Amino acid sequence: MTVDTKLPYDKSYIEQFSSERNEPVWMKELRVNALEQAESLELPKPDKTKIGNWNFTRFKHVATGETISSLTELPAEIQDFFDVDNLPENLVIQRNHTVAFAKLNEDLMSKGVIFTDIFTALKEHEDLVKRYYMKDAVSIDEHKLTALHAALMNGGIFVYVPKNVQIEEPLQAVFWQEDPEVALVNHVLVVADENSEVTYVENYISNNKEEATVANIVTEVIALDNAKISFGAVDNFAAGTTTYINRRGVAYRHATIDWALGQMNDGNTVSENVTHLIGDGSVSNANAVTVGRGKQIQNFTAKIAQWGKNSDAQILQRGVMKESATSIFNAIGKIEHGASGANNEQTSRVLMLSEKARGDANPILLIDEDDVTAGHAASVGRVDPMQLYYLMSRGITQEEAERLIIHGFLDPVVSQLPIAAVKKQLEQVIERKVN
Repeated sequence: MTVDTKLPYDKSYIEQFSSERNEPVWMKELRVNALEQAESLELPKPDKTKIGNWNFTRFKHVATGETISSLTELPAEIQDFFDVDNLPENLVIQRNHTVAFAKLNEDLMSKGVIFTDIFTALKEHEDLVKRYYMKDAVSIDEHKLTALHAALMNGGIFVYVPKNVQIEEPLQAVFWQEDPEVALVNHVLVVADENSEVTYVENYISNNKEEATVANIVTEVIALDNAKISFGAVDNFAAGTTTYINRRGVAYRHATIDWALGQMNDGNTVSENVTHLIGDGSVSNANAVTVGRGKQIQNFTAKIAQWGKNSDAQILQRGVMKESATSIFNAIGKIEHGASGANNEQTSRVLMLSEKARGDANPILLIDEDDVTAGHAASVGRVDPMQLYYLMSRGITQEEAERLIIHGFLDPVVSQLPIAAVKKQLEQVIERKVN
């Protein structure tokens, strides 16, 4: 089977789309330039995963959604993302490409915190968006998917935390792909200025098990000097969505970027999580878990590149493969020349629950500096039959025994997630996928 890779929309469509949203001239020009580059650029080449036949170009580009006045109007599976006894202070819900609900604490607004959809940010905070949009973290011309993203971006979030502002309550965004054919070409831009601190949590959800569409998501996380960003996500796209997610971070002097990612999609997925530790004393912890099932193919790459002196990088990945699912886990530590005193540690473990499931864990250390410490561990294996026998000998069914083993296997990552809301959401999604 071959998939048509012809670009789905032309220059006139892009120009009209931009004009209808009253975007600044530079954004329209960026879109048109990106579309032109997408014509000649190739698809990315994830290690050991062929994506040439995946659907990245057949989708509906625009769909609106109804606004809501109360979270009780949401479907039960989305209400699960919230604590009903302690509703979030700061929340944006994007329904298809419409902001269905938005709320930001008045005290944060008075301090200059920005938490809004990307199109509002382009109108009201153009200079800030222009300063960071697809410059420091992700480039338009990396490959066809980043170019298509830049040309067709149709939603997303902008977060800016001013200098010396520490936000205690998380900012949460929910991206609801309600229309089964619509694509989410989301751009998330999170900027923490000097000496600031923020926790940002996002959720992706869809229900298109049969209808084919695309999620092409780019996230840029910028932590300036002495800033700290805790970024949490639970991705839960249905089987019909082909997903490309590119999450990038840039941390400057003594800045910290922590990632807590639950990668729970049911469709074919390529996910890149790359952090550049530019400044001296910068830190990043990249924690991720996944459960694969059905016939899906997944490729996950976690990479931390260290440029600053005395930087610290930690990668922790765990995955469970069920049925005929196939996943590649790459953990890459890159210590650049001059990054003396750097430390890089990584652990990747994959558990396969059936004969047809496949998992591959690849630890990679690339070191161009002598005065460093680094280490890695990786394992791929099947369920220990003695564990199953032990549990079943106590009256537990095989299905329940496997469920307990999965939760126990993933717990070393889930229990370390620094964001309580993400931990709870992830536990709920894992439970649904296991059952």
